[in-house]
Amino acid sequence: MDRAPFNSVALDDFGTGYSSLRYLQSLPLDILKINIAFVRDLNREMQAHPIAVIIIALADSMGLAVVAEGVETPAQLAVLADLGCAIYQGYLFAAPMPLEAFHQLPNCFVIEQESSSSPPFG
Repeated sequence: MDRAPFNSVALDDFGTGYSSLRYLQSLPLDILKINIAFVRDLNREMQAHPIAVIIIALADSMGLAVVAEGVETPAQLAVLADLGCAIYQGYLFAAPMPLEAFHQLPNCFVIEQESSSSPPFG
């Protein structure tokens, strides 16, 4: 799935805490969100990279969108894009804000990618 659909069900913080593979079978999910801990350590910790690869591949095989949480650097964005993640959120794009402020932003966050025509974040 290239884009996160509106009115979707997302499993937040996938791979940590109470989110487990069991939920993939029992919930009507549309989106998996890669926990910020894995995104933050993509360039620093060797185990974070293969975990991100697995989450993205798992989501893709199930027809689910993937959202990477906590993207803060261009290096993280580049790694995630190379892994096939096309939707991002984090301080690289903007600080948290009220919905009304978000709707006032210009459509400046769409990054054209050679491999995909979908927006890079949600």
